[in-house]
Order: sequence, then structure tokens, then C-alpha cells
Amino acid sequence: MTQHELVPTIDLAAWRAGDRSVAEQLDRGARHVGFFQVVGHGVPTAVLDAMRSATKTFFDLPLDRKLACTPPAPEVNRGYAARGQEGLAYSVGVERPADLFEAFNIGPDEVDEDDPAIAVERHRLFAPNIWPADVPALRPALVAHMAAARGVADQLLELFAAALGLEPGWFAPYTTHSTDTLRVVHYRTAPGDPDPLEGQVGMGEHTDYGICTVLYADPVPGLQVIDPDGVWH
Repeated sequence: MTQHELVPTIDLAAWRAGDRSVAEQLDRGARHVGFFQVVGHGVPTAVLDAMRSATKTFFDLPLDRKLACTPPAPEVNRGYAARGQEGLAYSVGVERPADLFEAFNIGPDEVDEDDPAIAVERHRLFAPNIWPADVPALRPALVAHMAAARGVADQLLELFAAALGLEPGWFAPYTTHSTDTLRVVHYRTAPGDPDPLEGQVGMGEHTDYGICTVLYADPVPGLQVIDPDGVWH
């Protein structure tokens, strides 16, 4: 099986134009491998460029300035996560050394704090974002990128409903308080870094939680997808 055969390409522009066969294509891909490439998503290039530029500026900061954005508690998925702090393969029962990535995480930047569902989780799932004072471009860039990614996710939910034979908008009532998280992940081995330990990787194998993940991958290869026979592509 080639990678092209394994991961279907879903054209959201065609879906918006009324091509119902796109739902059938997504259904086949989701049932077979659970992963697909999306084109025609409509996310402006300027939004992607601003996100990449601002996050590069942040990740290029000295470590002590990045660590200033560390969240106050492990259950708060906001701010900076340093290399070696997480091991995602543990989530699927695989023991590996800690992963070699660093990340910066945000949730919705503006929330209705008077909403009881948000107020009760303001310390955790809806915790305030943590922003670095010395990279002012990061906040508008990531907020715009998160809004664009949420728009793609909403289109995918409409496709999911169609693929499952459900009414249009079926998922909407269940996502009014979705715990959206944007995670910018950075993989880099700098000169002088120690060699990886045996079995240590950039990010271990895992299955994301939630309804769907919208992933933007830059041109550097590295993402791997497992097929139904257990072969990695």
C-alpha cells in the first residue's frame, strides 16, 4: 500500500461547492486509517506565515525566557512545555524515553467567564492563556491561527455528519463549550545536544483525544501514520 492510497485527500472547496461525494471519500479514509489530508481549506497564507514567524521567534528565545511561560500546574495545558517533559507513547501503553519536542499551547483567548460551564473549569480546561511579554506578535498570530483552524474543524464536523448519515449541524450542540487547544510543536536538535536515548523520538505514537485534530505540517518530513496492518508510513 502506498502512502497516497493510505491517506486520502479531502477537498473542502469541493464540499463547499456542493460535491457530496467528498463525504464518501472522508468516510472511507476515516474508517480505514483515521487520517486524511485536507486541501481547499481556505486558511489564508498570511495567517500561516504569521504563525510560523511568531512561533519561530518564541522558540529561538533562551530557555529561561521560555520557561517563564510554564503553566502553574500539570493539568493546565497552557504556555510552554520544554523538551523531555512529555512522553506521548505512554498514552497507548508504550514505554519510551521522554519525547524530544518543545511546545507552546493556548486555548480560547476570550471566554465568557459568567458562563457556569466555563467558570467551573477556569482553573483547568478553560484556564487563561500565558503569553510571553517579549514576543508581542505571538498572541495575535496564534489567536488568528486558532480561529482559522476551528473553522476547518467546523467544516469537518459537517462532513462527519454527512458521512454518518446524520442531519446537517448534528454536532453543533455538542461543541458549544469544546475544550479547543492549539499546540505549536517544535522539533530541533541543536549542536552539542546529546544523542537520543535508545527508542527516543521526537514525539511518540499516540491517538489524539476529542472529535478531530486539525494538523498543519510544514515542509519538513517526519509525520508517520500507522495502517490497519500495523505498518508505519
